[in-house]
Amino acid sequence: MQRPAAPVLVRFEHRTDDGPVLGLGTGSPRLSWQVPAADPDYTQSGYEIEITRPGVPQTKHAISSADQVLVPWPSHPLGSRESAQVRIRVRGGDDWSDWSEPAVVEAGLLSPGDWTARFVTPREIGAIGSPAPIVGGSVDLPDNIVQARLYATAHGVYVPELNGRRVGDEHLAPGWTAYQHRLRYQTHDVTDLVRPGTNQLDFLLGNGWYRGRLGFHNQRAVYGDRLAVLAQLEVTTADGTVHTLATDGSWTARESQIVADDLYDGQRVDLTHQPADPTPVDVLDADLTLLVAPDGPPVRIVEILPAQKIWTSPAGKTLVDFGQNLVGHVRLTVRGASAGDEIVIRHAEVLENDELGVRPLRTAKATDSFVLAGPDETVLEAELTFHGFRYAEVTGVPDLAAGDLEAVVISSDLRRTGWFESSDEMLDRFHENVVWGMRGNFVDVPTDCPQRDERLGWTGDIQVFSPTATFLFDSAGFLGSWLADLAAEQQKDGSVPFVIPDVLRDASPSTAAWGDAAVVVPWVLYQRTGDLDLLARQLPSMRAWVDRMTDLAGDDLLWTGGFQFGDWLDPAAPPDNPFRAKADPDVLATAHLARSAQIVAEASELTGDSSREYADLAARVRAAFAAEYATEGGRVLSDAPTTYAMALQWALLPTEEQRRRAGVRLADLVRTAGFRISTGFVGTPLMADALADVGEPDLAYRLLLQTGCPSWLYAVTMGATTIWERYDSMLPDGSINPGEMTSFNHYALGAVADWMHRRVAGLAPGSAGYSSIVVHPLPTSQLTRAAARHLTPYGEAKVAWKRTGGSFHLAVTVPVGSTATVHLPGSNEPIEVRHGDHEWTVDDPYAEPAALPADATIRQFIDHEASWNALVETAVEAGVITDDAQLAGRLERYLDAPAATLVQVAGGWHASGDIDAVQNRLDSLLATQ
Repeated sequence: MQRPAAPVLVRFEHRTDDGPVLGLGTGSPRLSWQVPAADPDYTQSGYEIEITRPGVPQTKHAISSADQVLVPWPSHPLGSRESAQVRIRVRGGDDWSDWSEPAVVEAGLLSPGDWTARFVTPREIGAIGSPAPIVGGSVDLPDNIVQARLYATAHGVYVPELNGRRVGDEHLAPGWTAYQHRLRYQTHDVTDLVRPGTNQLDFLLGNGWYRGRLGFHNQRAVYGDRLAVLAQLEVTTADGTVHTLATDGSWTARESQIVADDLYDGQRVDLTHQPADPTPVDVLDADLTLLVAPDGPPVRIVEILPAQKIWTSPAGKTLVDFGQNLVGHVRLTVRGASAGDEIVIRHAEVLENDELGVRPLRTAKATDSFVLAGPDETVLEAELTFHGFRYAEVTGVPDLAAGDLEAVVISSDLRRTGWFESSDEMLDRFHENVVWGMRGNFVDVPTDCPQRDERLGWTGDIQVFSPTATFLFDSAGFLGSWLADLAAEQQKDGSVPFVIPDVLRDASPSTAAWGDAAVVVPWVLYQRTGDLDLLARQLPSMRAWVDRMTDLAGDDLLWTGGFQFGDWLDPAAPPDNPFRAKADPDVLATAHLARSAQIVAEASELTGDSSREYADLAARVRAAFAAEYATEGGRVLSDAPTTYAMALQWALLPTEEQRRRAGVRLADLVRTAGFRISTGFVGTPLMADALADVGEPDLAYRLLLQTGCPSWLYAVTMGATTIWERYDSMLPDGSINPGEMTSFNHYALGAVADWMHRRVAGLAPGSAGYSSIVVHPLPTSQLTRAAARHLTPYGEAKVAWKRTGGSFHLAVTVPVGSTATVHLPGSNEPIEVRHGDHEWTVDDPYAEPAALPADATIRQFIDHEASWNALVETAVEAGVITDDAQLAGRLERYLDAPAATLVQVAGGWHASGDIDAVQNRLDSLLATQ
């Protein structure tokens, strides 16, 4: 057996930094690595970790273990500021690999006592409504500088400059956390920016989330009314001396030329503004125990998009299309202006009547303006704000050219880990829309939308989307930080706020599906990353939420009454009343109690608690649900697709006959809705799985690939480049949905992408962290190929299938350290494989078109897609119906009737239409079978 390749991608905790990992918040970081290649028979039997610290003898630690993901730090902890170089090698049998390339880690300031700096705030300037302040200090440094570190954070957002050069590439630092509980600080290597002699350190401060507008109640200064900065510059010279510049009362403040800034309303810059002389600062008595190091990457510029088109609107406005709904700001270059000229940039996601469609922004102005100082070429951009937009309206620039402006895309700089493609271009565009929707809403917090006066960390949205998020991007550090805020903000009775960080401050925020984020998101992170420590950390929060639900349910374990969001934005609900979903909110609430209790039971067992308290609770809630909300015949109260999908997917129906008949009813509801989606935020992630699991994968595909409204692909037909809040955020006539909540960049309804990864392509985790993989694609006649790949903790896993020439070809790549269970179409015997590349060819189950039975029922006729589509096409052309959903809805009570009676039983035909043409077409279709 050949020895394995040297490990690569040595990782500390969930950090994904390129290069040295600085400012780590623990002295004992867990380690992970990947083995890029190994002999087919290789199994890791051990590993060795070499740790080299400056001034400390090198140590090596050999461990007999197959683990390679989040293994414990084997040595004594790093101290504050201490760095180490780590190399790893692995053993298979008696053969050792070569050593990995060195990976460098450096601890941050791990104790409040490590800070000599204090928060300072401008005394005479920088009040609310005043220009953004710049707070600065200086230090004289000697020669022979060998290292410099800047530790910094702020109340507000900050942009640091050292000797006139920007420090780092972070945007909107320190980001948004529950500031009263946790405040991140950042660590920067500034060795290349310091110099012998006088060094000037400045911080531009913006309102950000700390003091700007937040939420839809016009709240301002939620966390405080004074901007402040905490900074500590530590410079080490060759003799080991550390020279420190720390914020204190000697620093000064001056005004910048940013005269207004707000995340919702935008930024105003006056380049003619001449700031006065520096003024004093005050030292604040702030609690430094709240400081925490980052768990994930910061917000950065992740892409630059050029302008695609510039034109003049009917109202005479200059409009720009960047071709993609995005989050960030416009960068504009101007020349030849006169002093005092003003440029205004307004932003919107869509057009309506060929003008900016700004009504969905509600009260957010989303406007940046610039007063120019003269004719010199000037690059204008607003760095203290961000907008969600595809279109911009630019005023004040004659003869604007496409090369003069570009869109600067910002996002938390998450590492991309998941991809999907298929033979359907619209489905691929939909998946790309999911990616862009996540990118735009993962701006330090998983928000609901990035453009209007909201942009909040709604718990319900990320609860349903977390499986998709963790496939597409490395979200562990990002979501782990957010979960720490959730636990901190959770109320004493276990209630979970609607949004995290909690700026709504609702007195009793207990609602199903939303509060369940406390349970579901940690569980998903464990499943996708294998991080058992995070699960254990969150377990008290998880239990507290289930305990709160149990208290609200009472002795009968049925959570009834009180406020619920329910199946939010069910497309059948009126635009002005999204609460009026078809699914009964009591059914949803009790179902979520059963599900979360079961998850907590499993999490408790994994983390060493053998108590059956929550397993017993889950069983009793399931029994109570079945007794109260389900009939013996499998009907579920409110007869809504969402309630059936939940009952089936969460094992809420005790008998096989109930489950069978519930599956039949769910499938019939999908058929008679004309394969239009009829679920809101809660039901949407469950529908495709529920249909596939009851033996109706073809119906799941028809639901997924539907283009009529409402459907997942309808927005694609309307030119969408992100996921919409509502399936019909834009109506077919091009007008904006009249509902108050009409965002064109929400990710919740994109949660179906998880099904695309797991079931369409067939790549799913089989055990925590993808230590085993399940490959189980569901081919369909509607696709000729599909593929997915994912950068698992062990390396890249790939699944690709195609149908051609009567054969079904499947190719699978399994990373070293993982195994896979492969399910082939037509076979009941799964195949177990180890790491490496594998291929199979079997008969294509869809090689021959399915025939319509001679004595077909109406149900079978609808299921025969070619026949159904042909009849619908004729009926529309004949003028007797407007679309397939109209016809399907009339057939609900006749699905078991003979297909030959379809025209007769449907009724309701338009009197002016040619009904005979429809009957003749039906007769022809049945005769050819």
